[in-house]
Amino acid sequence: MASPGLLTAQSVRIKQARRLATRAFRRKTGRFLAEGPQAVREALEHRELVLEVYAEPSVATRHRDLRDLAAAADVPWFDVDRAGAEALSETVTSQGVVAVCSLVDVSLEQAVLPTARLVAAGFQVRDPGNVGTLIRTADAAGADAVVLSTESVDPHNPKAVRASVGSIFHLPITVDADLATAATAWRAQGLQVLAADGYGTTDLDTCIDDGTLAKPTVWLFGNEAHGLPDGFDAFVDHSVKVPIYGRAESLNLATAAAICLYASARAQRR
Repeated sequence: MASPGLLTAQSVRIKQARRLATRAFRRKTGRFLAEGPQAVREALEHRELVLEVYAEPSVATRHRDLRDLAAAADVPWFDVDRAGAEALSETVTSQGVVAVCSLVDVSLEQAVLPTARLVAAGFQVRDPGNVGTLIRTADAAGADAVVLSTESVDPHNPKAVRASVGSIFHLPITVDADLATAATAWRAQGLQVLAADGYGTTDLDTCIDDGTLAKPTVWLFGNEAHGLPDGFDAFVDHSVKVPIYGRAESLNLATAAAICLYASARAQRR
């Protein structure tokens, strides 16, 4: 039996918050869930985004800073029992704290400003772990924005949020973008567009050596299984492959993104 004052899995608030696991309900309400101490801490640093926090009592003891941040931001804090925390969790073992936040995505024009120098764009990225890792990697490399095409996983998906480890709150993110149209506009405003492609016509080493990567750049990363569609070469400046020196058949999306984004970040900072 739950202790007095603790919300349970049967509480109306918990049931409503649990529905945010679905994309349709997230879009309808303009809200999503951020789970775990690190994600909640990052969210509370942007106090205007956090609407409420649900946590097991032990969390307030182990992570007193979270309760203090919530109080400073005047964010409602609700104590929940273990079953209530698990009902809000997408992990096997709940981390015991979840924040309900306003969606963070912005328009393409707001995300990619004329001053942008490094942008990561994903085409039909279907795996939430890859979306979250792409956001985290772009953040670590100092990118200005992340752009996701139509038919990509929602970055507010609980697994994507968890994989971003708080980076979803650090840089502008756009969803449902038409990347062919966007690529044309980016090139017109002075950004070069490079497509990461295992069969690219040039390789990353050449782009490093000849100064290509020092220019303001948008990197396009294709679908995990099919890459970028045929005909996309017409919208990019170069199709670039990451050299493989061993016997591996290819690199996965997240690894290729890390290599390409960091190569650009280093070249732009030299």
